[in-house]
Amino acid sequence: MVYIILFLISFSLTYIIKNYMIKKSLVASVNERSSHTIPTPHGGGIAIAITWFIGLFYLYFAGQIEQNLFYALLFGAVISIVSFFDDIYELSPKLRLIVQALVAIGGLYFLGGFETLTFGIFNIQNHIFTNIFAFFMIIWFINLYNFLDGINGYAGSEAVFLAVAGFILFGGNHFLVLAMAVLGFLYWNWNKAKIFMGDVGSTLLGYNIAIFTIYYTNQEPTNFWVWIILFSVYWFDATLTLIRRKLNKEKLSLAHKKHAYQRLTQAGWSHYKVTNYSIGLNILLLGIVYFLPNILVAIIVSLLVIIIVMKFIDNKKKFE
Repeated sequence: MVYIILFLISFSLTYIIKNYMIKKSLVASVNERSSHTIPTPHGGGIAIAITWFIGLFYLYFAGQIEQNLFYALLFGAVISIVSFFDDIYELSPKLRLIVQALVAIGGLYFLGGFETLTFGIFNIQNHIFTNIFAFFMIIWFINLYNFLDGINGYAGSEAVFLAVAGFILFGGNHFLVLAMAVLGFLYWNWNKAKIFMGDVGSTLLGYNIAIFTIYYTNQEPTNFWVWIILFSVYWFDATLTLIRRKLNKEKLSLAHKKHAYQRLTQAGWSHYKVTNYSIGLNILLLGIVYFLPNILVAIIVSLLVIIIVMKFIDNKKKFE
């Protein structure tokens, strides 16, 4: 029952925010990076954040979440608040990065750090190295989720997928809370979006995924690669695009439309089609993780699938 209530809170808040943003003319303008053509209200991620933190407190007082995970996830409120003001006032990149760094440090502190990074044949247990790695991973996950929040339903469906996959593989009612918080928003963002998530939502989701990755990796080192596979649609696209732009000697701070999902829409695919195919790809990746117990084999198969998909996208719209 509580999860239905959380869905209704998210659903209702998104509706209220949508109408308020329209009334106040607070809409996302169309620019060179946009994948939309109609000015649309943004800030729907506020509903996700509020619902998410309400759900977190419920789990905490009901004794359904471990204390260290609760505090690490709760620290994400900092990135949500700052991103909320960024959506309105466009804060400087330097300030955003400083806040992200502080949030990464805070999250790692509450989790007790990042213990082991395994590569199968050897493990890295030097806590200086593992925590520096985790620090940059958190910042990268925050930003790459923000980079790939660009078309209807894409970021929201990714979050719901990761929440459902996390629940299937690891259990934990925090995944159900996340799914309900995003689903209520996703109703208004699906297909022909009536509102966008904004940084307040996308940065929080990226932070949450990073925290889940570290938390479950501390329980079992190979879980790191499970999350890397589950999240590969996003990190592979963002990372490869960044590398390609660097090799092209582009100024990385400039807006662009070269991510895989953007190139598919340029090739004529609708937002609806791109989002649905990404969901199908995610389900395939979950099946690989679920049915292939050998994590090394799962990594190889997943990587081959992602590379084949990227080749397909390059054929549809060349990276230039």
